[in-house]
Amino acid sequence: MTRPPWEVAEVIRRTGNKFLKRYRQSLTWAQVKVLRAIMRCRTAALGGHRDRCQRCGYQAISYNSCRNRHCPKCQTNAREKWLHQRQQELLPVGYYHLVFSLPHSLVPLVWQNKKVLFTLLFEAAAATLLEVAADPKHLGAEIGFLSILHTWGQTLQPHPHLHCVVPGGGLAPNHQRWVASRAHFFLPVKVLSRVFRGKFVAGLRRAADTGQLAFYGECLPLANPQAFAAFLRTLFRQDWVVYAKPPFGGPEHVLQYLARYTHRVAISNHRLVAVTDSHVTFRWKDYAHRSQQRTMTLTSEEFLRRFVQHILPKGFPRIRYFGWLANRRRKNLLPLCRLLLPQMPPAIPVAPADEPAVWLCPSCQGPMQVVERLTALQILDAARSKVSIHDSS
Repeated sequence: MTRPPWEVAEVIRRTGNKFLKRYRQSLTWAQVKVLRAIMRCRTAALGGHRDRCQRCGYQAISYNSCRNRHCPKCQTNAREKWLHQRQQELLPVGYYHLVFSLPHSLVPLVWQNKKVLFTLLFEAAAATLLEVAADPKHLGAEIGFLSILHTWGQTLQPHPHLHCVVPGGGLAPNHQRWVASRAHFFLPVKVLSRVFRGKFVAGLRRAADTGQLAFYGECLPLANPQAFAAFLRTLFRQDWVVYAKPPFGGPEHVLQYLARYTHRVAISNHRLVAVTDSHVTFRWKDYAHRSQQRTMTLTSEEFLRRFVQHILPKGFPRIRYFGWLANRRRKNLLPLCRLLLPQMPPAIPVAPADEPAVWLCPSCQGPMQVVERLTALQILDAARSKVSIHDSS
């Protein structure tokens, strides 16, 4: 993939100080740290390493990445490592992709209680899938799946939703056989929608009753119990969206498909069209009009404001596993699924070398190898001695 002409880091460098001065009181320390990490990513400030071509001896210096999960430049290696691990869990069945979305009227309350209500979103969607799948009227089986949290829409406005990837079938209640789903159909989305709505609203009520929710700003009136009860009733008067995408084939397609959704950030550098000292222009897909490509221009401060609101609370996991793929059950039940399908256990992957090739030599295309770790001061000294500097992005 070609290097993008503009980066989010450039927006932060141009406008970050002005943005922080205006919004510092409303930003968390975690959000400030993310902005600083992205700005310094793959610059001399983070140090780097000296690489040498094993074939011709050419040397260059590469800068270190920040490895922050919200950085647009630091997701490739993490995604490839995660996908390699998931490869050992794939089953020879069709896979389904379901999306659970929250209604727009809930967004202000969710944004004031991200950790609590994002967790509730995971739990309500998972409980819905497990309950409906276990019903003999539908699948009558115990399923396993993973869920991935996204909080943004194409224009960076809040749009909390979960992507759930589910094998087409599950274990019978007695764990004696595999129950396959019907061809091209997994579970009825209308049933999923109603059950999901009921479970989320019930969890919302419990969170309020136990004092877990904060109310301020436009949500302050909801601190009144009667107003909150009335608000909950309005949630039952609208349909909640659960969308089932067409099945995308067997395990050979799953990893490629998952790569589109895992380890994504609110906006990639490749979507940026233009960056000035005052404005940012980016591409977005208009899903309401057949996914037409459009462009949007925002002030730099508004762009950063929209970007930082999708920074997750510290330590909050955005990929979770449920059913027989849950961490405590996977070790025993995943081999059982393979046995019942049947399927031979996957081959044990070969461990990578301690220092794999970082990039290819621009002189002879031989593999470049890390030979020395460098501090920021050492990189400045190397720059003075005119050693080639390589941007590994």
